[in-house]
Parts: sequence; structure tokens; C-alpha cells
Amino acid sequence: MESTRETRMTQHVPDSLLSRLVGYRVYSVEFVLNDYVQLRFDGDFGAGSPVVLNSYVWPEVETQGRRWRETDLGYADALRKMTPGAVVSTSEATGQGIRIELDTGAVVIHPTADDVFVEIAELRGFRDGSWMVWRPGEDSFEDLT
Repeated sequence: MESTRETRMTQHVPDSLLSRLVGYRVYSVEFVLNDYVQLRFDGDFGAGSPVVLNSYVWPEVETQGRRWRETDLGYADALRKMTPGAVVSTSEATGQGIRIELDTGAVVIHPTADDVFVEIAELRGFRDGSWMVWRPGEDSFEDLT
């Protein structure tokens, strides 16, 4: 009997990993060297670390009927006030990017092509080792080419 090695190309299913955040709580917002922001979630402490969403572009924040952008006065406070929000829904789609709806507001990641250097966002830290990196021109950011 001949042994065969099966190679599979995994196709991204929008919102399949992101939706695992539903029910988790954002307990920390961390600004890293004015380069990117980390959102830390409790709920699946795999390998002793939290689930972390690194956004390498500045996400927009929707709260109290207003949308905040990184250049807006009060942006950091608006993002900080997302804690300790619980994730109630998530979505990702081409033309819309990533949306994380919390009971305290929403975080939206959909930059322009000029705002992206290499990667848009990264989600990792799940107990089973699952992770995702979003890049322009791929998956839910196909419109950014």
C-alpha cells in the first residue's frame, strides 16, 4: 500500500474564528509604541495567555451614536471605554472589514489601502492554537489591493 501525504489549502471562512469571541469580555486595551493597538479578551486562556487581537491599523470606535477615528480628540478614551465590554456579535466581509460588536459599543477595522503597511490585524491565543492574520487583498480585505 502506498503512503500518501494529503496537502490541504485551507480556505478562509469569514467570521469562523472571529465569531469565537462572542461571549468573551474585552478586559484590556493596550497601545503599543504608537504603532498598533491590542485588545485582550478573557474566555479561552490557552497556554496561559489571553486571546489577543492585534490591530496594525487604527480601528474605528462606535459608541453613543458617534464614530471615533484615531485622529479625533478623545479617541483613546473612547477605545478604552470599550472595556469591560462583552462581545455580542462579530462580522467580517469584503468591503466592510472586521466588526466586533460589544455591549459597550463597536470596534471596526476597515482601513484604506494607504493605511496598511503589511498586515491589518491578527487574532491569536485560542486554546486549540487557532489563529488568523488579515492582509490587504486577501480574505475579507480583498477590496484593499
